[in-house]
Amino acid sequence: MGKVVPLGGNYAVAYAVKACDVDVMTAYPISPQTTIVERLSEFVANGELDAEFLHVESEHTALSVAIGAAAVGARAYSATCSQGLALMNELLYIMSAMRLPMVLTIVNRALSAPINIWNDHSDFMSVQDAGWVMMMSASNQEAYDEVIIGYRIAEDPRVLLPVITSMDGYIQSHVVEPVEVESDEDVLSFAPKRRTWYVLDPDKPVAMGSVGDPNYYYEFKRQQWEAMKEARQVFDEVVVDFAKKFGRRYSAIETYMLDDAEVAIVGMGSFMGTIKAYVDRARKEGIKVGALRVKLYRPFPADDVAKALSNVKLVGVMDRALVPGSPTGGHLHSDVIAAIKQRGLDVRTIGFIAGLGGRLLTMDNVKQMVSALIKYKDARELPKEPIFIGVRE
Repeated sequence: MGKVVPLGGNYAVAYAVKACDVDVMTAYPISPQTTIVERLSEFVANGELDAEFLHVESEHTALSVAIGAAAVGARAYSATCSQGLALMNELLYIMSAMRLPMVLTIVNRALSAPINIWNDHSDFMSVQDAGWVMMMSASNQEAYDEVIIGYRIAEDPRVLLPVITSMDGYIQSHVVEPVEVESDEDVLSFAPKRRTWYVLDPDKPVAMGSVGDPNYYYEFKRQQWEAMKEARQVFDEVVVDFAKKFGRRYSAIETYMLDDAEVAIVGMGSFMGTIKAYVDRARKEGIKVGALRVKLYRPFPADDVAKALSNVKLVGVMDRALVPGSPTGGHLHSDVIAAIKQRGLDVRTIGFIAGLGGRLLTMDNVKQMVSALIKYKDARELPKEPIFIGVRE
């Protein structure tokens, strides 16, 4: 048993990084993630963590340095969000294609313009195709645990891909919750440092990041595809081991009252708590509604999602990021449709857009979504565009 400590999400992540005995941390401040790296700098300054803490001049440099650190075999970490993540974009693809493991925490924040420091998922969704394993938490405990799980997955020789862990800005990062903090010894026994990838070594020279002409580039990309398939299997193994070690159980998806549901809402992140609370209220009124939260976003758990929704008549997918010009309106909705249709299921979907730029999701907003699902449950035609929830017309 660990020690239960009241922690904001950012501090919870910092404690997990310390317990993983990270060798190199690269830092550049951007709200709302700054206090993660501030706390880590205190751990180093106080002698609680023996690591190199590098305060660099930009997020682009932060990930560049992390690539160099991982390339020589160090356990690397960084954190960012929003415009900072956008500045890292070039390096995200490089690190993944070079098959270098690390953990990067995104504290979800809206992308500008207009300038907005509040929470939605536009930054997280902007890097969905960069070849990183991606997880999104819904509590501070989960944000803590994701870091530990992330290093086990990233450094597994079957995977060797970097991992993104994430939480909702301010809703989690700056709100204090009870978090069970494990001892450093127990964490390292679960996620021991393992140099399982090729590293830069003067005595055994290798080339990294060299030119990939048409004779080779395609094969590199195919290898990433295969590694991501392996990551799904490794995720399932790691969360089982995590439950045995620490008693907390996770899975790629979390279902809520779906067994007899006629309609359901699918989403990610902290707003799912509000949705589950409304499901409880609706059930008392005789409305057969359920919910599904996606935790593991890449690789997308298509089989799990399709199986969980197979008996639902109509599914509403809530995206907290808008894709202008997309017929679905959001990335998560597109993934859910693909999961359902590829498996030949007769399950229909409609899209909801909610919570952009930090707009809160209220119980009345969830009622609006459930009412739309009931309205269209048996309708011949569905809306051809997403339904915007909680926005002024």
